[in-house]
Amino acid sequence: MDSCNPSEKERMEAWLDDHLNFAHSYFVRKATRDMVNAWFAERVHSIPAHKEGTKLPAEPSPIHQTARPENTTPGTPIRKISASEFDRPLRPIVVKDSEGALTFVYDSEKVQKPLKPQRLGAGDGQVSNQCTRLLELVKDISTHLDVTALCHKIFLHINELIDADRYSLFLVCEDSSNEKFLISRLFDVAEGSTLEEASNNCIRLEWNKGIVGHVAATGRPLNIRSAYEDPRFNAGVDQITGYKTQSILCMPIKNHREEVVGVAQAINKKCGKNGTFTEQDEKDFSAYLAFCGIVLHNAQLYETSRLENKRNQVLLDLASLIFEEQQSLEVILKKIAATILSFMQAQRCTIFIANGDISNSFSSVFHMEYEELGESGEVLKRNCDVSKINYMYAQYVKNTMGPLNIGDISKDKRFPWTNENAENSNKQIKSLLCTPIKNGKKDKVIGVCQLVNKMDDVTGKIKAFNRNDEQFLEAFAIFCGLGIQNTQMYETLDRAMAKQVVTLEVLSYHASASEEDTRELQVTAAAKVPSAQSLKLLDFSFSDFELSDMETTLATIRMFMDLNLVQNFQMKYEDLCQWVLSVKKNYRKHIAYHNWRHAFNTSQCMFAVLKSGRIQNKLNDLEMLALMIATLCHDLDHRGVNNSYIQRSEHPLAQLYCHSTMEHHHFDQCLMILNSPGNQILSGLSLEEYRTTLKMIERAILATDLALYMKKRGEFFELTKNSQFIWEDEHHRDLLRSMLMTACDISAITKPWPVQRRVAELVATEFFEQGDKERKELNIEPIDLMNRDKRDKIPSMQVGFIDAICIQLYETLAGLSEACSPLLEGCRKNRQNWKLLAEQDEKKLVNGAT
Repeated sequence: MDSCNPSEKERMEAWLDDHLNFAHSYFVRKATRDMVNAWFAERVHSIPAHKEGTKLPAEPSPIHQTARPENTTPGTPIRKISASEFDRPLRPIVVKDSEGALTFVYDSEKVQKPLKPQRLGAGDGQVSNQCTRLLELVKDISTHLDVTALCHKIFLHINELIDADRYSLFLVCEDSSNEKFLISRLFDVAEGSTLEEASNNCIRLEWNKGIVGHVAATGRPLNIRSAYEDPRFNAGVDQITGYKTQSILCMPIKNHREEVVGVAQAINKKCGKNGTFTEQDEKDFSAYLAFCGIVLHNAQLYETSRLENKRNQVLLDLASLIFEEQQSLEVILKKIAATILSFMQAQRCTIFIANGDISNSFSSVFHMEYEELGESGEVLKRNCDVSKINYMYAQYVKNTMGPLNIGDISKDKRFPWTNENAENSNKQIKSLLCTPIKNGKKDKVIGVCQLVNKMDDVTGKIKAFNRNDEQFLEAFAIFCGLGIQNTQMYETLDRAMAKQVVTLEVLSYHASASEEDTRELQVTAAAKVPSAQSLKLLDFSFSDFELSDMETTLATIRMFMDLNLVQNFQMKYEDLCQWVLSVKKNYRKHIAYHNWRHAFNTSQCMFAVLKSGRIQNKLNDLEMLALMIATLCHDLDHRGVNNSYIQRSEHPLAQLYCHSTMEHHHFDQCLMILNSPGNQILSGLSLEEYRTTLKMIERAILATDLALYMKKRGEFFELTKNSQFIWEDEHHRDLLRSMLMTACDISAITKPWPVQRRVAELVATEFFEQGDKERKELNIEPIDLMNRDKRDKIPSMQVGFIDAICIQLYETLAGLSEACSPLLEGCRKNRQNWKLLAEQDEKKLVNGAT
């Protein structure tokens, strides 16, 4: 193909494109593995090329070392690494700190550090030459950190020193139970053997058995002139290989603490008298191995460090696997069980989830067999009947809050239920490891993980779980506990949100006006809606006391019509009627002042400001729509208490909002009604108009919080005072809308004196009821405004309220639009009346005192 010119290649590709069936068939029949791999490689994300001289990672993540089969469920691992690879005395995964709490952080002072070889002393010439030679050999191996390569290098040096025919090198190992044994790194190798040939054979020798075992156990060298005469010699190897062993020089390799870390063995001296090893051979061998012990120690530390790093990566991968999915308990339990089974090489894994309500029971059980790891599908098939699972071991672990490791169930006599599983030989429990899964605080067991029948990696036979398995399962349980707890919290939250949705649906249904009431209003309004003039809606002196509830709803519809909101935003007449009635319904009738009548009066004042106050020409239609909706909804579901009471009484509403608690609640109620079926008067708006309107409604309702008013008013007053208010500036317009909301909310202070006096009595009644609650429920003395014992101070408090809150606001609005002056005039007149009453009350007090 390379010899073809470009035009021929193009014709061939075009022909293949036109004959796809042939191309597919040819590829299936002829493609090699390299071609397939190359095809895959071009279609996956590649790793950026490393620059020359940079080092690649030593090894990939342990959990991902083996490719996953195509039919394996995503997120469900198959076996990639076994716990047996870590079956040696590594540092504990989980330790207890000074306070007894479990931690992954190990005391750094206990970590062994690499050692430096001691310097050889110099003596006479011969000794100096020998030392120089040894130093060269030691220097050659001092930088080696790979144990296998180091052992081969040691073999080459020993051969140079003593010239034997065969060599073996054994290292001392310990399993997780701290039982010592010997593993060959070189066995029966001869001069000229390569590293690969030398490291092929690996045998295990028992401690204190045979010549090598004896040297390892005693720490003393052996120089045997005739191997067959020594009872410790095992001639089995000679019989297999046909080799004749005559002399043996076997030396211990010790570390800096004089502990045996290995054994070096030389067989059959090539030269010398009778082919035996000399005393000088012993000295040279011993001197060299003294340094080898230190170098081996450092190499083993490095190997242990890499192994611990690999182990930590396993735990990190497990944590990542668990925490990437926290929405379903079954899914996370499936991942946990699959990971533990594949790593721990157990036949079965059962996870029991504790019942939070009942102490001695489990709410759910998840069971998985080792054979299920290769199955596909979202939910693993489980043929095991969980009702037949023995819960007793799990219950015991839950109660004791400690692990349980039984090497042979049949020999364990602690539990009376030991033989209950013997009826089914295929499912019989032989070895068992059970550990508690605790919550984040480690003070409560939320589950139990039970493994059954540890399988040997090589033979597949059942064996006991060892200490290494206990440590891994204990570490797994910590991550599993966090994952399970988070998932349970998510499911609880999800259920709570679902309940909230249902509750909102129910509330929305009951909060909406009935179809009968809506039809009645619709029919009445269709017949005739009174004009704004006849209802006196354009007057700043308006009072609702003479109107019926039906007339207030008709008046509300009239205001929307006269502002052209119904026409401009294509409101359905039926929706408007139902929305007005729904808003009215969501004000609590037993509240003395903050009820539907107050909302209606606030809305009428806004209508009068827009129309009679000539503000309508300054605002756009969306702003007027938002202000009219906000005035009607600004006190929805008012409880007759202020924000301070809500906070101090620790009402649930206080947990939802950090400030303007009731105002936020009023807006939420407003939003709920607007979104309820049949009340969607904003359905004619575009998406952008809808968002803008809702934002203005929210800010307008929040502006009725006098605490926010006090923060904002200074800037507004300065802008208008200095003639710096710019109508085109959105921030300035937002300030104006906020001030208008407050002006309308407190507009009762501007009404004719009889109306103002009557409204003040309603406000006082509501405030005094709150004061009574504060005494009874909060056990505190209410402020004068809420204290019915201070009723005589109402006139002076009204004067203070007008001076602090009202006068400057109405003065500013009158300066902005002279047509708003009636608000200021009404406020000033009422101040005079309240001032006169306050002076009269003061005279009565003085006269009474005299």
